[in-house]
Amino acid sequence: MEPAAAASPPRTGISLRQLLMALGEPLVELQAAPAGLEVEIRSVALLDPEDPPMARPGELVLAIGARGRAAFPALRAGGRDGAAAVAVKLDTPAQAAALSETAVEAGVALLSVRSEARWEQIDALARTALDSTPQWRPGEPLEEGDLFSLAQTTAVLTGGIVSIEDTANRVLAYSRSTNTDEVDDLRRLSILGWQGPEAYLARLRKWGVFQRLRASDDVINIDSHPELGIRRRLAVAIRSGERQLGTIWVQEGSTPLSEHSDQALLGAARVAALHLVRRRRELSADLTLTRTLAAGLLEGTTGPQPLASHLGLDAGRPAAVLGFSYGSAEATPTELARSEVTNLVSVHTAARHRSALVTQADSRIYVLLPQLPRSIDLTTLRCWGQDITDAARRHLGLSLRGSVGCIVPGLGEVPASRREADRILDAMVSVGVATTVAALPDIQAEVLVSEVLALLSAHPGMRDPRLTALVAHDSRSQGQLAESVLAYLNAFGDVRAAAAELHVHPNTLRYRIRRAEELTGLDLGRPDQRLLAMLQLRLPAAG
Repeated sequence: MEPAAAASPPRTGISLRQLLMALGEPLVELQAAPAGLEVEIRSVALLDPEDPPMARPGELVLAIGARGRAAFPALRAGGRDGAAAVAVKLDTPAQAAALSETAVEAGVALLSVRSEARWEQIDALARTALDSTPQWRPGEPLEEGDLFSLAQTTAVLTGGIVSIEDTANRVLAYSRSTNTDEVDDLRRLSILGWQGPEAYLARLRKWGVFQRLRASDDVINIDSHPELGIRRRLAVAIRSGERQLGTIWVQEGSTPLSEHSDQALLGAARVAALHLVRRRRELSADLTLTRTLAAGLLEGTTGPQPLASHLGLDAGRPAAVLGFSYGSAEATPTELARSEVTNLVSVHTAARHRSALVTQADSRIYVLLPQLPRSIDLTTLRCWGQDITDAARRHLGLSLRGSVGCIVPGLGEVPASRREADRILDAMVSVGVATTVAALPDIQAEVLVSEVLALLSAHPGMRDPRLTALVAHDSRSQGQLAESVLAYLNAFGDVRAAAAELHVHPNTLRYRIRRAEELTGLDLGRPDQRLLAMLQLRLPAAG
């Protein structure tokens, strides 16, 4: 039995981290936290614009009516007087950047409040958070949904039957199994009793399994014992630092476990640790804060310091972003499928990089890879992305496209990596790319063509009206002149090759080219007109 921990000094307030968990989206957003997220907030104060700017140590100052630059005095006073944070309303991103810089200089946290939020609402919520810090209750159950989903994803990736247990061998979650004949006695009795049966646990202790789990992060193989009703298993410890939080078990069914089961288990254990390391209420809020800070960094609305402080990251190490989109816009995946894909991406990336963070934006999934090894290259990251798209197709039957953003020198440049990942995904959709995963050097020309097409699409005045008229003629008469011209140009004027592509006779194609020139006055013998036609006729509406 471990000795009782020494009583910690009473806390008079809550940390900035806890406040953000209580308020968070969509009311407030963290812009700067120069003293970190553990700075203590002890009280809340309303600062009227007519009052002289002042604060007390540990205060959250709500700067009412001081929008934009008018909030500079409140920030400077907050830093001077030892305030924990100042909350203001912003009108533009430029104001956010200027105020963040001032907040960092003053040494005070800056929170931006959504314009539609009411100050009395922020005040009431902040005071409630101060008055009702949640207390931990021994035996309080964990939030099950994420763990059960993780167990199912791990089962898909390993080809086995999964259970997640705490250190007392109590079952916390398990994967679904449609074939009960594949389930052995140990698994069946554990699920029914929500705890491993003592006779079997004694055997595992005798074989040294639990001792090895306590001492190592490695995946442990346990041979089958038909005489005991035990099939082959893999096990890995779920760990936070040196402390073991639980175990993931994978039982082999009627078919052998997949080739990469060990790697999938390591990733699953790291993801599971996020769900076990904190009590239920704190867990949900902490993960939400992490995702919010990561999303803000990817979008460029939040700087690197808040996320680095929250997770203890080295903001000066290399970083990169992987992007994923669904291969077919017509086959929009269900919410369940989206959850399974996110879990799959999380497990795969956590297995390769412990600090990987996965977030979603619209229909895309992004993986933020902070503090990468300085020796890493795009080839390695491309392989990681390819493994994920292959696994999604193999295990979930879903087609994913993947992109590798540039490797940037630190967290502050992450938005540039995300923009590059988006440029690649956009090009994969608009111009069509055979490969499923790419970095910019792989498809530089396709990306640039895609962006030129986007420019033409957004600016009708840049288009040749003769080509617009050709497309309109085809639309009215259900013709194929524009399609034929584009095929002819793509084939560098080789009539036979273009005709074969269109499945028509070469003379038919020659007639269509002459007809298109007669109708529009185009001269496809001129290089500049050929170039513009090749671009404009690629537009979706070909306008």
